[in-house]
Amino acid sequence: MRVAVVLNSSAGSLLGRHAAEDEVARHLEAARLEAIHVPDHPDGLISRLDDAIAHGADAVVVGGGDGTIAAAAAKLIGTETALGILPLGTMNMLAKDLGIPLELGKAAEALAHGTIRAIDVAEVNGHVYLCNSVIGSPSWLGRHRERQRGKASLRTRAAFAIANIRGAWRHRPMRLHIEFDGARRAVRLWTRAMAVANNRYAEGFGLIMVRPRLDAGELTLYVVRRYGLWWWVRLLVGMFLGTWRGAQLVHERTAREVTIRSPRKALRVMSDGEAQILSPPLVYRIHPGALRVIVPRPSEATEAPAETQPVDRLPVGPPSG
Repeated sequence: MRVAVVLNSSAGSLLGRHAAEDEVARHLEAARLEAIHVPDHPDGLISRLDDAIAHGADAVVVGGGDGTIAAAAAKLIGTETALGILPLGTMNMLAKDLGIPLELGKAAEALAHGTIRAIDVAEVNGHVYLCNSVIGSPSWLGRHRERQRGKASLRTRAAFAIANIRGAWRHRPMRLHIEFDGARRAVRLWTRAMAVANNRYAEGFGLIMVRPRLDAGELTLYVVRRYGLWWWVRLLVGMFLGTWRGAQLVHERTAREVTIRSPRKALRVMSDGEAQILSPPLVYRIHPGALRVIVPRPSEATEAPAETQPVDRLPVGPPSG
């Protein structure tokens, strides 16, 4: 298989690795892939992705994190060119959901011997994402992360933790009006944090931020009422134990289109780890099966267990905490 390869040198696990391109080339060659490495472009990552597509390869292979992969997806959505993923970011949430190995050599083998799967693509105001889009207090962490990118140290990690705690208390509640699937009647609510996920999260022991399906053709809105440090602790523990829905830490609802209106002139949004400032209304849409991705064959991938149906309701009124 002939692939065009784009590596984002600013991705989490590529920072400071000057021989990363040679290392990737060795693994792809060992997997017997014919790889064309797209060099740096003065106009940045997007232009490199355009160059990769212009090569006419069987697939465009992207090495980076979820934000880099989303940028590639925006170029490949609706085309016959498949996307290959080398998970070289910090979180690698999409790779984990697809069962792609995080070790570079195994990821290259999965590309060489994998199969093509169609997955859903989400967007907000025309900006593509593949995992989730966060509004409110957590979105400020994306801004802090960009400032500290490439400065991995104990001091920067401590600063990131402090920024999280400060954001939990200082971010003012947002007054929002939310419409589902074009309905004229809006749900009014107050919240400090909310997220719109590309398909819903699982509930089960050890399943932290895991989506059992990426092709259900639905968005899932998660609304937080009591946001803060203790809420984060309870959520992570509840996700690990598989009890977070029963603890009513979030309210959720599924839809194919979500419109969020706000009296604010701009809202900070973090989609797949990348921070943006967007003007409301925020219009979220799902594009079912719009992206072709190379994934490990079913016998190699790990599937998440089935779960219960979502609660189809949302809170109204001012925040209680």
